[in-house]
Amino acid sequence: MRDADTTLAIIQERGKRGLNLEGVYRRLYNQDLFLRAYGRIYKNAGAMTKGTTDETVDAMSLGKIDSIINLLRYERYRWHPARRIYIPKKDGKQRPLGIPSWSDKLLQEIVRSILDAYYEPQFSPHSHGFRPERGCHTALREIYTTWTGVKWFIEGDIKGCFDNIDHSVLLTILREKIQDGRFIGLIENLLKAGYCEEWDYRPTYSGTPQGGIISPLLANIYLDRFDKFVETTLVPEYTKGDHRRNNPEYVRLASKIRRLRKKGEPEGNLRPLIAELKGLHSTDLFDPAYRRLRYIRYADDFLLGYAGTKAEAEEIKAKLGNFLRDNLKLELSQNKTLITHAQSEKAKFLGYHVSTYHNMENRHQGLTGHIVLSIPPQVIEEKVARYTKDGEPIGRFEPTHDEDFSIVARYGAEYRGIVQYYAFARNRFWLNRLYGAMWRSLFKTLGSKHNTTTRQLIKSFLGRTISKTGKIMKCIQVVIERKDKAPLYARFGGISLTPEPFAEIEDTLKDRDRLYIGHNEIIQRFLADECELCGSRKNVEVHHIRKLADLQIEGRAERPRHVKVMASRRRKTLMVCRECHEAIHAGQPTRKPTRKV
Repeated sequence: MRDADTTLAIIQERGKRGLNLEGVYRRLYNQDLFLRAYGRIYKNAGAMTKGTTDETVDAMSLGKIDSIINLLRYERYRWHPARRIYIPKKDGKQRPLGIPSWSDKLLQEIVRSILDAYYEPQFSPHSHGFRPERGCHTALREIYTTWTGVKWFIEGDIKGCFDNIDHSVLLTILREKIQDGRFIGLIENLLKAGYCEEWDYRPTYSGTPQGGIISPLLANIYLDRFDKFVETTLVPEYTKGDHRRNNPEYVRLASKIRRLRKKGEPEGNLRPLIAELKGLHSTDLFDPAYRRLRYIRYADDFLLGYAGTKAEAEEIKAKLGNFLRDNLKLELSQNKTLITHAQSEKAKFLGYHVSTYHNMENRHQGLTGHIVLSIPPQVIEEKVARYTKDGEPIGRFEPTHDEDFSIVARYGAEYRGIVQYYAFARNRFWLNRLYGAMWRSLFKTLGSKHNTTTRQLIKSFLGRTISKTGKIMKCIQVVIERKDKAPLYARFGGISLTPEPFAEIEDTLKDRDRLYIGHNEIIQRFLADECELCGSRKNVEVHHIRKLADLQIEGRAERPRHVKVMASRRRKTLMVCRECHEAIHAGQPTRKPTRKV
C-alpha cells in the first residue's frame, strides 16, 4: 500500500506546485492502487448491485486485478454502459441514476484518486461540495462569519448542470494540465460509454456518468473554471474601498450629544437625541466608493452576496450567465437565478434561509448587517408530514417486528440528523414541533408492538441524558446491558435546540485515506491469498454479502460453516477458494480444512 501512497503523494505535490502531470497512464499498472481502491469502496451500498453485467464485488480476487491491469497495459480496457434506473425526487419528478459494473467502479475509483490528488490543492477555497474536510456546514459557516454587510443575494441555478457538461470542454480543461493522451483517452471513453435503459443502449453526448464514482470530481474540475472567473474577474471588479465613509448626520448628532454631556445636561433630556441616533447608521450605506462581492459554491449550487446597488447586482448576474454560456456551454436559469434583498427577503441555500439582521432599536448590540441563518417554514412542514396524517401523529407499523432498541435507535438517528443539520439556525427551536410529532409517532409504534398505552410505555422508556451544554434533559432510551462491556444505548431526544453557529458538525466528506490507507484488515486478508475455510491457496477470491442480517438463515437447524465463521467474526467478507465459493452459492457443504485455519 505504501507504493500507492507514494504515487499519490507525488501527484499531489505536482498539483500544489501547479506543474503539469505527465506519464500518469502507466501509474494504472500499480496493483497497490487497485487494492487501495477496493479497500475504499467494497463496503459501499451499491457494491453488490449489478450493472449491465452480472459482475459485482463478490468473487473479487488478485487475478481479477491482474486481468484489468493487463487490459490497460495494451489499451484494451472497455467501459461498460451503465444500467440506468430512476429514483424519485422531492418535487415528484424522477432523477436518472446509472449503475456501473464492478470493474468500472474499481477503475473509476483509481482515476478519481489520481485526479483528486492532483486537482484538490488547486481548487477554490470557496468550493465546498464533494471535497475532503468540507461540506454543507463549512459553506454555511463561511457565509455566517464573512458575509456581514451584504445588501443583495444572487441565487445561482444552472439548468441541468451534471447532464449538460460538454465533453469537449471538459477534455480541453483536462488536457491543459494532464500531458498524457492515453489517460485522457481513457476518461473520454468513459464519458462516451453510454447507458442501457430497459436493455436499450443509448449513447451519451454530454454530461458526466450519473451515479459514477468519478462524476462529482469531474463536475468540480469543470466548474473550477467558473470559480476562477468569479474570483479573479468579478470580485476585483466589484470590490473597492477599505471601509464605508461615516454618515455625516450620525457624526453630527453624536457630537452634539457629547457636547451636551460635557456641559452637564441631564440624561433625561438627552433621551430623544439618543433615540434618534439609534435610528441612524454610523456609516453611509450608499457610499459609492465602497463595494464588496462574496461568493460560495456547493456542487452546482452557488450564492453571491453583494454590498452595492441592485443595478450592479443585475450586471453581475448577466456576466455570470454570459460566462457560463460562452465558456462552459451551460445555461443559467433566468427564472430560478434570483436577486434577493438581504434585509427584507430571504435567499435559499443548502436547505437554509439566508438573510441579514436589521433592527435599529437593538443597534447597540452590533447585530445589524450580520448574517442570519434560519430554517424555512416549509422544511418543518415536510418533516412533520412524515410522522402525521391529517394533522394527527401516526405510528410506523413496518418496524414493529424489530426490537425496541432498533425502533428507538431509528427514530433517534432520524431526529438527531435533522437537529444537527440545522445547528446553525437562529430559529432552531422550531424543531420542537417536529420533536412532538416524532415523540407521539414513536410511542404509537411501540404501543402497537406491545399492545399497551403511552402512559405505561413512558414509565418503561423515559430516561435522562446530559446535553453538550451540561444540562440534564429527558429522552426516550433503551439500554442493553452487556457482560464485561459497556452497555449499549438507543436514544431519542435529549438534544438541546439552542443555536450553535460555531459548532463543528461532522457532515464533511471524510477522506481520511485520500493519501494514506493503513494496512487494514481486509487488505491484509486479501494479500494473504488463503481460503479461510479450507486453507487452500489456489484461486482465492472474496465472498461478499450485502449485510450481516443476511446470515440469519431461517428454517435451518444447523447453519452452514461459512455462516458460522462470518457471524462469529461479524464480517461481511470471507476469503475462500473458488471451489468453496461455488459450494457456498450452490448451498452445498464447503471443503473441510486441510490444515488448521
